[in-house]
Amino acid sequence: MAKAKTLYVCSDCGARHLKWQGQCPDCGAWNSLVEAPAPGGSSVAAGRGQYAGETARARLADVSVGRESRVSTGLAELDRVLGGGLVAGSVNLIGGDPGVGKSTLLLQAACHLAGTGTCCYVTGEESLSQIALRARRLGVSGADLELVSETCVERIIDALGPTPPAVLVVDSVQTLWTETLSSAPGSVAQLRESTARLVRFAKQSNVSVFLVGHVTKEGAIAGPRVLEHMVDGVLYFESDAGSRFRILRAVKNRFGAANEIGVFAMGEQGFREVRNPSAIFLSRQERPVAGSAVMVTWEGSRPLLVEVQALVDEAAGSHPRRVAVGTDANRLALLLAVLHRHAGIAMMGEDVYVNVVGGVRIGETAADLALLMAALSSYRDRTLARDLVIFGELGLAGEIRPVPYGEERVQEAAKHGFRHALVPRANAPRKLPEGMHVHPVERLGEAVDYLFG
Repeated sequence: MAKAKTLYVCSDCGARHLKWQGQCPDCGAWNSLVEAPAPGGSSVAAGRGQYAGETARARLADVSVGRESRVSTGLAELDRVLGGGLVAGSVNLIGGDPGVGKSTLLLQAACHLAGTGTCCYVTGEESLSQIALRARRLGVSGADLELVSETCVERIIDALGPTPPAVLVVDSVQTLWTETLSSAPGSVAQLRESTARLVRFAKQSNVSVFLVGHVTKEGAIAGPRVLEHMVDGVLYFESDAGSRFRILRAVKNRFGAANEIGVFAMGEQGFREVRNPSAIFLSRQERPVAGSAVMVTWEGSRPLLVEVQALVDEAAGSHPRRVAVGTDANRLALLLAVLHRHAGIAMMGEDVYVNVVGGVRIGETAADLALLMAALSSYRDRTLARDLVIFGELGLAGEIRPVPYGEERVQEAAKHGFRHALVPRANAPRKLPEGMHVHPVERLGEAVDYLFG
């Protein structure tokens, strides 16, 4: 009897190797190679047929481009993250921690889409009665939604028939398997091949597909990272433990802006949209406290007001701690070094803790100035004005560099009642909003003297 051949597939990049190694030679990831059966000749041929359009050559100028039509999901925040709505033939992958609300959100959207067209919800983890119970709890049990309980990709496509629905929801991609492979569902080979077949089906039939993906303890979608390259959009749920607010972020979007976010509040009847996200990120305490500063961050296509809190305390040990929640800890250490070098304020013997309120994560450098001013406020135990907003990037030479959309940030702060702004000089608006006073600065020392001088 012939011995079954095996391959070792990298769970990060999807590269295939003939023998196991501690490190993947392609992407450099450690302990990422997992065993998978080598596909036969028929499965290899089937896997190569990736549909990407017509094979005949065509000139770019001759390709006809129709008007891009988008379908609303019934949730404005979800439409914002998708780039304005659902595009026909697109494939979107949604990931998040267990219990964060992936299935709830998609069931709400699927029931609304079923009212405007045909929509099919495929479940591989729950029975149809469980889906019906959730729909009754959400108040959408009367929707004309088609349900299928199946995990085999070939059977799912056959069940959709010759007239497939306009929207297909698959919950979840880790439960899918294809008949061309003998490995267990959830393996790297099954994930890659099952997703490839659904992507090919979506492009050929012009069906919009939502895929639910589980995440690992590191926060990445379980399976090879090649899944994120195969789909059109990758959305992640973000949430603090115990918080009822959820943030849906677009990590990748071929039909809209990346890093766009949508904010939802979880209630008894499912998700409710948060029309004014800045309100949940600002504590609005009765009186100002030391170590708190408000900044304007730019997420996708809109500005958000976020409160940054800092706590500076005498270090108990010989190694002071630098802890950052919602921002980069290495960036915090760099900013404290710039503060010492160009403002003469040393926190080498202090523990510095920084937190971004509301569970949002700030990845842009526009938070540099607000982080330092919040830390300095806690260090000197002096409060900042409640109607002050701060933003700006800090350079290693101590200069305050401009950030994108400076004028729009000032206007957003004025809409929420802020009357003073500390901004880079290059971001000073030509026309100030009514009642707004802007103080432009070029050097870090100028900002320190303005607030604490």
